[in-house]
Amino acid sequence: MEYPDNHQNINSDFVILPDNVIKYPFEKIPTKIFSNYKDAEKIIAIEIASLIVKKQKENNFAILGLATGSTPTKIYKELVRMHKEEGLSFQNVVCFNLDEYYPMKPDALQSYVRFMKEHLFDHIDIKPENVNIPDGTVSKNKIIEYCNEYEKKIDSYGGIDLQILGIGRNGHIGFNEPGSAADSNTRTITLAYTTLKDAASDFYGEVNVPRRAITMGISTILKAKRILLLAFGEGKSKIIKNAIEGDINSQIPASYLQLHQNVVALLDDASSADLKRVEAPWLFESCDWNNEKLVRKAVLWLCQKVEKPILKLTDKDYNENGMIDLLVDEDAASKCNIKIFNDLQHTITGWPGGKPNADDTNRPERANPYPKKVLIFSPHPDDDVISMGGTFMRLVEQGHEVYTAYQTSGCIAVHDDDVIRYLDFVKDFSNEYKINNVLIDELYAKVRKTLFLKTPGDTDTIEVQRMKTLIRRGEAKAACRFVGVKPENVFFLDMPFYDTGAVVKKELSDADVTIIIDLLQKIKPHQIYAAGDLSDPHGTHRVCLNAINKALTHLKSESWMKDCYIWLYRGAWQEWNIGDVDMAVPLSPDELSKKRKAIFKHQSQKDKALFPGVDDREFWQRAEERNRTTARLYNQLGMAEYEAFEAFVRYKI
Repeated sequence: MEYPDNHQNINSDFVILPDNVIKYPFEKIPTKIFSNYKDAEKIIAIEIASLIVKKQKENNFAILGLATGSTPTKIYKELVRMHKEEGLSFQNVVCFNLDEYYPMKPDALQSYVRFMKEHLFDHIDIKPENVNIPDGTVSKNKIIEYCNEYEKKIDSYGGIDLQILGIGRNGHIGFNEPGSAADSNTRTITLAYTTLKDAASDFYGEVNVPRRAITMGISTILKAKRILLLAFGEGKSKIIKNAIEGDINSQIPASYLQLHQNVVALLDDASSADLKRVEAPWLFESCDWNNEKLVRKAVLWLCQKVEKPILKLTDKDYNENGMIDLLVDEDAASKCNIKIFNDLQHTITGWPGGKPNADDTNRPERANPYPKKVLIFSPHPDDDVISMGGTFMRLVEQGHEVYTAYQTSGCIAVHDDDVIRYLDFVKDFSNEYKINNVLIDELYAKVRKTLFLKTPGDTDTIEVQRMKTLIRRGEAKAACRFVGVKPENVFFLDMPFYDTGAVVKKELSDADVTIIIDLLQKIKPHQIYAAGDLSDPHGTHRVCLNAINKALTHLKSESWMKDCYIWLYRGAWQEWNIGDVDMAVPLSPDELSKKRKAIFKHQSQKDKALFPGVDDREFWQRAEERNRTTARLYNQLGMAEYEAFEAFVRYKI
């Protein structure tokens, strides 16, 4: 099928080339930053489609190097849409995938063969013989020969025209782990510890992750005619900085891309946050110093650079660090310092719901109305107490009507052994009190057998999913009782996108958003708290926040919305930069201890969570460290010394 000539979306003006990307000092790879990663995904899909159409007109193959993982999935979805709705044909496309776990059966849940089929190949008209993915079933005695043949097959097509790359948290591209050489070809490789940790949740435990993989080599990748490096999300910001601004280093394999003449890094705001031009834009260009948040960010950056509190900064400090333009507007360092000192000090409040009968001119929250109706959204059944447990308790103690809504069941994060433990209790309870236990005995035997036969990656049965849901509900109720929330003010929303029983979730739907809309209309809150902690490994927090945003956008004309403040919290996976904080709630040692006890009510997540992510510490340890670090940073900037802070950012639709 020929691609229609009047196709409206394909326009070479949108294709991002190294020559039309602004080059910034320190950046050794041409880099384009998008405020919305969805824009980047669409442009990449357009570029791929442009290449395919160009090659069709030349009667040639389009040779694509493809990646797996969460980053390219939306790109593949857009390509599928182009195929189904706009006639984009893949008949002339030959694909070579970067890598595959070894050993790995092609139909396994974690197989990249299965991934590519589910996300792309099963939905387009590509010829099966043109699909090439490393074979995770090749015998060990033939693996070297197989890798050499894979390399030769790429060469036989004249190399890859366009290579799509993600980047691992340790800088790997493909599965080229730290230490990989620039001249490495397709081969097997032992996976690094960081990679094993990152993959653990997909395999339901680190112990189940294959220790080896087959991967294209660095040399193979660098021979591609064109490379697009993609990185989205907060978790990639540090390694992106090292790969783009650092020297070429075998310990950061992505840095080898600096050697390529036709490579572009496509980032979103979150993944680019540590680049110098984003972290300190005043070093490279004139800034709008009328932006109060930018001024605060700049001054706090200067404090950390010269290791001084705000009120000790001098004209010389500003002058020597590229910020003299700021003083032109502010007259002198002392005036600017006092302004920012007061601005930061005004973020601190012990009254997160607003202090009644008080002057609220310089407070982050309004004094009235009092008491307020406060709705706390929690993506999982423990994010509320982990991330804002101290503020949660303060709101209740200060007389506000507090509601909490758990957006998902969190059922996949419960260990199988917890199900057995609760079943044992029910069985023993029924025996103790001579309750007719025929049905209980049948269920007990059925579930025990199911869990005994279960292999890593198997989806739980409906009964087991329901039991795990009830375990997490019970823990959330216990935490709410401890905090002091009325039972009738606790809501379990069970948003449909989450209910797959597997790590991979469904797309956010209208049904999910409607659940949020209905709850908001029922409560009509004066305050909303939601998770802005977007680095959780499965993206649940991001989806949950997206649902809230869609619901609020739908309701923005409602009269009660004009009186509603929305606050975003973090804590489970990351913390806010102080320059962004709008409200900081101090916690005493006793309050921090009480917060820990509330977290402990979530016993199924205690000691060793099923999906801990890349941080080995328990959630209470992460939260306390982040809360104490925020307090310490405030103190270093010249504020009073507190035990801990929970920080919030005001969110505006």
